[in-house]
Amino acid sequence: MRRSTITATVSALALFASAGSALAQDPTPLRLDQDVSGALTEDDARVDDMDMGQYVYDLYSINASAGQRLEFTMRSDAFDSFLELMLEGSDEVLAADDDGLGEGLNSRLRFNVTESGTYMLRARTLGGLEGGDYALKVIDRGPAPPPPRPTPIRLGSTIDGAISDADPEHDGADQFSSYLYDAYSFTAREGDRIAVTLQSDAFDPIVRVGGMALSGLWEELAANDDRPGGGDLNSYLVFTAPADGEYLIRAAPLSGTQTGAYTIGIAEAPPPISIQAIGIGATIDGQLVDGDGQTDAGQIADGYTFEGRAGQRVIVTMSSDEFDTWLDLYAGEGGGQYLVDSDDDGAGEGTNSRLTYTLLGDGLYTVHARGFSEDGRGDYEITLTEAVPDPDPTPLAFGATIEGEISSSDPRDDDNRGFDAFRITGQEGNRIQVIMRSGDFDTFLQIGSPEGDFYALASDDDGLGEGTDSRLNYILPSTGDFILRAGPLFTDADGLYSLELIDRGPQPAPGSIIVGATARGTLSEDDAIAEDGSFYDAYRISVKAGDKLRLTMVSNEFDTFIDIGRDQDGSWMTVVSDDDGLSDTHAKVDWSVEEDGDYVIRARSFAPGQSGAYALTIEPRD
Repeated sequence: MRRSTITATVSALALFASAGSALAQDPTPLRLDQDVSGALTEDDARVDDMDMGQYVYDLYSINASAGQRLEFTMRSDAFDSFLELMLEGSDEVLAADDDGLGEGLNSRLRFNVTESGTYMLRARTLGGLEGGDYALKVIDRGPAPPPPRPTPIRLGSTIDGAISDADPEHDGADQFSSYLYDAYSFTAREGDRIAVTLQSDAFDPIVRVGGMALSGLWEELAANDDRPGGGDLNSYLVFTAPADGEYLIRAAPLSGTQTGAYTIGIAEAPPPISIQAIGIGATIDGQLVDGDGQTDAGQIADGYTFEGRAGQRVIVTMSSDEFDTWLDLYAGEGGGQYLVDSDDDGAGEGTNSRLTYTLLGDGLYTVHARGFSEDGRGDYEITLTEAVPDPDPTPLAFGATIEGEISSSDPRDDDNRGFDAFRITGQEGNRIQVIMRSGDFDTFLQIGSPEGDFYALASDDDGLGEGTDSRLNYILPSTGDFILRAGPLFTDADGLYSLELIDRGPQPAPGSIIVGATARGTLSEDDAIAEDGSFYDAYRISVKAGDKLRLTMVSNEFDTFIDIGRDQDGSWMTVVSDDDGLSDTHAKVDWSVEEDGDYVIRARSFAPGQSGAYALTIEPRD
């Protein structure tokens, strides 16, 4: 980097304690049934989170006892309200709510206290620093009412009902596992397959089937939210009775507290899907037609089983000229069966599927071959093969430029793309750069660990910004070997390529800057690399609590980004940042320092690979 600084006097700015954490604030005590009128302004405590953005908040404390069922409400006509609850001394959010009142801008957070203590309530905006007036209240909802007597429902019948605030509520630990419900009962014999439907235009419904355990607590046996092909607001569940007896259905909203009308019905379920064995290397012609068996989610499918061993890498392909295919792979048997992988278009041909998976253990595996949509019908072909082990990677030295070719004989990755593999040996903390060029295909680079199945730690498609060429910048997390995969972005590509490996050395040490200075520099590939692969120049600054500063960064060559923070235990912790506070491409941060110390300012690009000249200015702020 190239930069110069201009000296001036020191001032200050409101710094947050850590990335995504909030400015320290003394909480206001909150009592049950107390009506609180408050206001959020840009001068209130705030959080600057790179994922959630900025927001302001007020902090309240409340003493609660185990067993209490609390309900917090926050109403505002000025902003979209949001509530978060934490135990005193902890940053873990135990419960949160955006629009639990179902009125757009208002929140209702319900929380069942399992541990006596002092809790912190953050009354905040959903996002942004523009707040306004709000009303806040907390009540004790009292003991939960006993479960209601369920309404009997017979096979082949439907019942119209409605969820309301007067209905019983299942008490989970928080609003995520608590829900209003109506209860229904039916009897079944062992092995009976019962199809339960729940439809509503008022809320997103979920069907739950279970019973009451000897302890008197609800024991859920099965649940389903979405009906295949039926839209987001319909539920369908096929339930196989494990024993003779009475079973309970709970009709409930997925969000827990929504209300409205619904229709529920039960009927004899379609037969289960047919299952046949398939051997390694076998190809089977099949057909999906109306009247075929269905999965528990109501999808017409055929099933295929095979015995697998731990570490075995299998490839399942399904092709059809008549419908868009889908593959599901399950491990285990009977009630212990569980989904391990799925694929829609891994074959890269639009309607055909290709699933590649390394088996985790010895035992029985089952493939469900079905259509991507509800109307998937017609002839298909399914094949099971064992993947050829990957060849040993070719050593690649720093400073080397090699030429290679991707062909149909190369190994294929999980997305059915051909690739060449190379072994790189480097030092922890070193920046490496890999450049791949091709005039025959769109290139794609991945780097991963040599241990176990390949897992990409970083990748790049078009870091050179030239359409089909790649440039991968990466900081090695440890000393040792890494695997580089060079190949095409798409499955059906092949051709010639060139590959260059460059060692950029360790990250440059931060320079220094003082308040009142302007640093002019140029971002380039020789600069430090951020976690997302973007280039940055680093400046160290010493500030005191209470300082108020304004930082601006402008460039006519790239989209600027200011990131202020500290390195903690080898990880970068952002305290405040901005992308476009000055304009669409220029950044501005108003920073109020909370804690004395040294901080690092990263003058960087918003996106990876961007470079060019910039000016960074730090000045006092009133």
